[in-house]
Amino acid sequence: MAGRPVDHEHRAALLDAAVDHAVEHVFSELSWRSVAAALGVSTTTLVHHFGTKEQMLEAILGRLRERLVAASRELAGEGADLATTARAFWAWSSDDHRRPTFRLFFAVYGRAVQSPETYTGFLEQLGADWIAILREAQGPDVDAAVATRRATVVVATLRGLLLDLLATGDRARVDAAAEEFLAGL
Repeated sequence: MAGRPVDHEHRAALLDAAVDHAVEHVFSELSWRSVAAALGVSTTTLVHHFGTKEQMLEAILGRLRERLVAASRELAGEGADLATTARAFWAWSSDDHRRPTFRLFFAVYGRAVQSPETYTGFLEQLGADWIAILREAQGPDVDAAVATRRATVVVATLRGLLLDLLATGDRARVDAAAEEFLAGL
């Protein structure tokens, strides 16, 4: 006897709410009970829609990635160059309103580095997405290998600056360093 089918609209709404909850809480402390309580559903509902806790966490990370990539693509804009796109990325990601999102991002990133076999998709996709956007911002006339190297430097530098900002809260120093880097692009 088959179970009831998953309502994909309801699952998507639950997933969005679970991501919002994860952004506001410590990722390592997410449990069936904490997520169910925050969403106002039973743990059985979460099991029905996501399967295992690991599958739920994977879905949360996937949706977080989708949100970050969608925002990044929107920021890149039509015809924006590398410097303009990188500056837009920095302004958006370093905004104080996004601090919880990037705290979650770096919490997962740290876990992924420690357990790459568990977070393979997260590690491969997020960096690749941002590099692709920045590579495209350099235009079709730039050699692909050169564009990839430049995009990698931008992603790694902005990621490092963002981590520094989150860790220290020293906005003036980190913004000055970001401006120094961005001006060189």
